[in-house]
Amino acid sequence: MLQMRYVKLQINIQNKEIVKTNNILKSKKCTLFFKRFFDITVSFFALLILSPFFIIISLIIVLTSKGGVFYKQVRIGKNCKPFKILKFRTMVANADKIGTAVTVDKDPRITSVGNFLRKHRIDEFPQFINVLVGDMSIVGPRPEVEKYVNEYKEEDYIALLIRPGITCSSSIAFANEAEILSNCDDPDKVYIQKILPEKCKINNEYVFNLSIKNDLKIFINTLLGKF
Repeated sequence: MLQMRYVKLQINIQNKEIVKTNNILKSKKCTLFFKRFFDITVSFFALLILSPFFIIISLIIVLTSKGGVFYKQVRIGKNCKPFKILKFRTMVANADKIGTAVTVDKDPRITSVGNFLRKHRIDEFPQFINVLVGDMSIVGPRPEVEKYVNEYKEEDYIALLIRPGITCSSSIAFANEAEILSNCDDPDKVYIQKILPEKCKINNEYVFNLSIKNDLKIFINTLLGKF
C-alpha cells in the first residue's frame, strides 16, 4: 500500500497542496543549496569534534548492556525513500520487537545509560552521519516509520518533499511526548490520533515557509535547549 503511495507522490502528484508546495520549493533553489551547504559543513565539523566522545559513549554502551552500539531503524525520507536512521542504542536489544514503535516516559526497555543519553539528546548525535551522506538535514520534519506514514492524510506528504531533519519545530513542540504517552493505556492510538496530526500540521507549515532564517532559529533554539 505504501509503495503505491510512493509512486503517487513521486510520479503522479494530484493533491493541490503538494503541487503548490512543490512549486514553491522549486523557486527556492538558492535556499535549498545553502541549506545543504549548512548541513554538510555542520555535520562534518560536528563528527570531527565529537569523534572522541563517540568512542567513549560506544564503550560505555557495550560494557553496560547487551547489544550493539548503534540502533538502526528504517524511516521514510525525502520523496518517500526509505533509509536507516542511526542512533546510539538506548534500549535493550530487540526493543522494537517487545513494545510499541513510540517510546513512553520511564519505558522499561530503556537502559540506565540510555536514560542519560535520551535526556540530553546525545543518542541523536550519530544522525550527523545521516546528514553527511544526504539522507537527512540538520533541520527538517522528523522522519517517521512506515507504520505512521501510512496514517498520513494526502496533504501530510508535503513533509516528504524535503529531507527529514535531526530537529524541527514539531519535535520542539512535543518535547514532552514520551511523558504524554506514558499516561495513556494505548500509546500507539494516542500518538496516531492526537500527536501525529498536530506534528503534520507544524511540519507542513515549516516546509511551506522554508527559509534559512527559520532553520537557524530552530537550530539555535535546539542548542539552547528551548523545548
